[in-house]
Amino acid sequence: MPDNPPDIRPVFIGSEIYRGSSYGRWHPLAVPRVPQVIDLCRALGWLDAVSYRTSPVAKPEALTAWHTPAYIAALQEAERRQTVSPEIRARHHLGTTSNPIYPAMFRRPATAAGGVLLAAALLARGGAVHSPGGGTHHGMPDRANGFCFLNDPVLAILALRAAGCARVAYVDIDAHHCDGVEHAFRDDPSVLVLSVHEQGRWPRTGAVDDRGCGNVINLPVPPGFHDDEMAALRDAVILPRVAVFRPDAVVLQCGADAVLEDPMSRLALSNNAHVAVLDGLWPLSPRFLVLGGGGYNPWSVGRLWTRVWGRLAGREATEILPPAAQAILADLRWTGLRAARPVAPHWISSLADPARGGAIRPEIRRLIAAHSGAMV
Repeated sequence: MPDNPPDIRPVFIGSEIYRGSSYGRWHPLAVPRVPQVIDLCRALGWLDAVSYRTSPVAKPEALTAWHTPAYIAALQEAERRQTVSPEIRARHHLGTTSNPIYPAMFRRPATAAGGVLLAAALLARGGAVHSPGGGTHHGMPDRANGFCFLNDPVLAILALRAAGCARVAYVDIDAHHCDGVEHAFRDDPSVLVLSVHEQGRWPRTGAVDDRGCGNVINLPVPPGFHDDEMAALRDAVILPRVAVFRPDAVVLQCGADAVLEDPMSRLALSNNAHVAVLDGLWPLSPRFLVLGGGGYNPWSVGRLWTRVWGRLAGREATEILPPAAQAILADLRWTGLRAARPVAPHWISSLADPARGGAIRPEIRRLIAAHSGAMV
């Protein structure tokens, strides 16, 4: 934990809009995510009125800091009319299977964007913010992409820059490559973009030799990627590269879909690996913003992002959760096309996953060599 001024407390940014909106019954994002994080944190006594902020809804003009006015207008109109023309669907990718029409399709992503804009303002004096509704890293300037109607990580970085941060490091440990964020900053030397993602997984970008102007670091990892391999990348590449960059702010996209139980990847991390990356990054900058991202198993997502907030707030759950917290997890339901896995006992009883380690494979050693100049 960094030595921040004692009057700067970590802040959690949330909203009830995530409880009352859904992409639709058959969409992978039909599962509840942010609501159980809020509920678990409160049940554990970790989230009081001083720490919690309700996310505002970003105004359209704030969203055009990166998105085109035509796209923002089309997104608002699609929410109002609950339909789009074939021309709008083709141009802006609205009303597709991945990016469906639903009642809060503008307000919900605009709330996530409003959360990161609030975070950037709160971080002016330093500190740490957790905004689990954020992390939609696929959105493009003029179109929706990969379940992402807006790109709040890009808006967060731009807002931090506008607030005086000359150098921002963005680290993404989602199972999917952050194509929208790389598109925004691949040729901007003031932003470091570092992504750990499953090789060959959609959107099939983020090759190891794709480096933009030199501040893009892509670490495509093989299926079965586990805790010990993440620790090797963390210590040999991620933390040294961020430290050398000397950022004024670090943004961590902490997608939960790289966890073993997630149905949308073939990676094998425990949530301990995510917490360890957080622990390593936090001391490297006076400003630290942690976003959500992917995650399609409701138990994995809720437990991981609750642990993130606990770490930022200096709290740790007991090995066995108290009854109130267990009741929240026991009450979750997994709906949608991917809802086929039985509920493991530790999904209910504990926040921490069992450790998942193993040998460091040659593919990981080659990645380290590519970005550090030395084999391990």
